[in-house]
Amino acid sequence: QVQLAESGGGLVQAGGSLRLSCAVSRSIFSGDVMGWYCQAPGKQRELVATITAGGSTNYADSVKGRFTISRDNARNTVYLQMNSLKPEDTAVYYCRLITTVGGFNDYWGQGTQVTVSS
Repeated sequence: QVQLAESGGGLVQAGGSLRLSCAVSRSIFSGDVMGWYCQAPGKQRELVATITAGGSTNYADSVKGRFTISRDNARNTVYLQMNSLKPEDTAVYYCRLITTVGGFNDYWGQGTQVTVSS
């Protein structure tokens, strides 16, 4: 069972920055796609950003130009650099691993709270 552990959330003022980390309990392989998702109160969980093994990235329109997803395979870690934060970014942020290693599997972390004050 693969485990994902998010960290780095917290309370920040609008315009500030945070960096989220997602530590994976095993090595990150070429068949892994990593992503960050967020869920605000009363809303569905939605995509923030994804990154493939080859480094291709995809972002939600609402975060383009402000957030950057990256991965450090040597540290088994995926990051989300969040700049120019807005109150509407307030949500629980979840890390996700979709892998084809050993068969298809879909793993989620427990989430980390990000709160942006105005």
